[in-house]
Amino acid sequence: DLVESGGGLVQAGGSLRLSCVASGLPFKDYVMGWFRQAPGKEREGISSINSDDDATVYADSVKGRFTISRDNAKNTAYLQMNSLKPEDTAVYHCAARHYSTSQYNYWGQGTQVTVSS
Repeated sequence: DLVESGGGLVQAGGSLRLSCVASGLPFKDYVMGWFRQAPGKEREGISSINSDDDATVYADSVKGRFTISRDNAKNTAYLQMNSLKPEDTAVYHCAARHYSTSQYNYWGQGTQVTVSS
């Protein structure tokens, strides 16, 4: 299971930190990703972090503003979101895939992030 937390309502320019706690899987062997979906839009992959070398990837839409990290001792992935914009408003989901696969097969229920202008 993956359980997200940390969403909420924030003004433009503000910050939030999302957390994703994993259970029932060997966390250190899983690549963690963050995705978001706004109403009427397709789901967007915004960031991921490797299981071994902590290498990270960011979508252009969040590069320089969001930071992904993980704490294997706590089975938790994080998404620090700074300089938030109204267009960042969406439901944010974390996901996990084993490092040997390309498909994310564990998904959290999502947490709402709303950025007011």
